[in-house]
Amino acid sequence: MDILSNRVAINKIDTKNMLGSIEKLVDQVREIGAQGSNLVLPKNYRSIKNVVVVGMGGSALPTRMIKSVYRSVLKVPVEIASDYHLPNFVNKDTLVILSSYSGSTEEVIASAAEAKKKKAKIVVIAGGKNLAAMVKKGVPGLIFTTKNNPCGSPRMGLGYAVVGQLLIFANLGLIKFGNKDLKNIETVIEKYTSLYGVETKNNLAKRTAVLLKNRAVLFMAGEHLVGSAHVSANQMNENNKRLAVSFPLPELNHHLLEGMKLPTSNERGILAIIFNSSLYDERVQKRVEITRSVLARNGIAQVEYLLAEGDRLSQVFEALIFSSYLSFYGAILEGIDPTAIPFVDFFKEQLKK
Repeated sequence: MDILSNRVAINKIDTKNMLGSIEKLVDQVREIGAQGSNLVLPKNYRSIKNVVVVGMGGSALPTRMIKSVYRSVLKVPVEIASDYHLPNFVNKDTLVILSSYSGSTEEVIASAAEAKKKKAKIVVIAGGKNLAAMVKKGVPGLIFTTKNNPCGSPRMGLGYAVVGQLLIFANLGLIKFGNKDLKNIETVIEKYTSLYGVETKNNLAKRTAVLLKNRAVLFMAGEHLVGSAHVSANQMNENNKRLAVSFPLPELNHHLLEGMKLPTSNERGILAIIFNSSLYDERVQKRVEITRSVLARNGIAQVEYLLAEGDRLSQVFEALIFSSYLSFYGAILEGIDPTAIPFVDFFKEQLKK
């Protein structure tokens, strides 16, 4: 595990500087926060009856996090569209948020055309190109520079996307999120970047990374952390090139537990990572305890992460820092460049033919 504390050795593997992107998450938040303070949406946008966020991969992750955190206070339904087409219900009373790190994701661009035809109200959040051009022509939105994400991977630019979407939702009065919340996020990010960073030798992210060897990962979480578990699995897939999936509590208790017995290799090949929180409903907290006992009875290795922050949004960013470092360290231990996505690149090339 010594390599995880050695920047020189890490840099030889991390050729695109994903570590720099993790360490600059707070700068992403500050950049988009400054832009968001000047965001003005048309007054008629406040009359919307539903929201559809269009995004693929890393660009859809923020909405999952926001839906989980604010599910008890959101005033309108919020859906995610990760496809070429919008849901049929989209109309003039729908807010369509077009989210694309590159600004040119083909599914998002296709949905943008449909949103216009359906006369939906449109907001953009992107790093440039086609969607930035829409903003120049008058469509409201937030365009970030990407300078604080040196590795260039959309999944590592979540500071831009999460806070950008939070500011859009708050601007419309759908949630309460202000400068105090923004400063608190910055504090949380700095705290856990220090706690799980390279210079901190004995930390949970590094210890858990060692347990990843030859194992697929099941991320489990409830309530406000369900979106965080999905983000963690996504990062593990792309950064660590490792099979990982997420399951929500209490839903997983109704089927997944019976799937632990077979194949018999599960005992050697699975690591369960459970996000637990004192902010969960007491019934969910009890389910976490019993779920852990069932995993143990089936010989499944497990790590429980009890989130330490005192509010839901802070816990989401705590989990984000942990999972970012975990997937990064897992890749380094395998000698894998975490930024490279050769199969995704291959797939895109095949689509062009």
